[in-house]
Amino acid sequence: MPRVSIVILNWNGLYYLQRFLPSVMATQYANLDIVLADNASTDASVGFVQENFPSIRIIRLEKNLGFAGGYNEALKQVEADYFVLLNSDVEVSAGWIQPVIELMEADKSIGAVQPKILMETQRSRFEYAGAS
Repeated sequence: MPRVSIVILNWNGLYYLQRFLPSVMATQYANLDIVLADNASTDASVGFVQENFPSIRIIRLEKNLGFAGGYNEALKQVEADYFVLLNSDVEVSAGWIQPVIELMEADKSIGAVQPKILMETQRSRFEYAGAS
């Protein structure tokens, strides 16, 4: 079973971690790591994760490197067959990873995937998702 690492970039995201991290922790996939890449937060988000989700690996970046810089630096420190870059404000269902990994394993021409994102307030509608 391929190794999957969910990497969540965080900067002062305590509210989102409190609200959405439990759904990520309920992910059902046997070979999974969850990593919080902290972009030099000044709130209590890192302490919250340490106290409530001790199995999450925390990578502390010395300064806020922004979105791309933060992920680039954090991913240098993570080993996996597949990386899931997940925003901290996302709720997932328990079985969300398995079908994606099965698809990518079955078709090696697939290099990246992106989910359909539903609105939290109107779950029958798609999220704007950066004008996609």
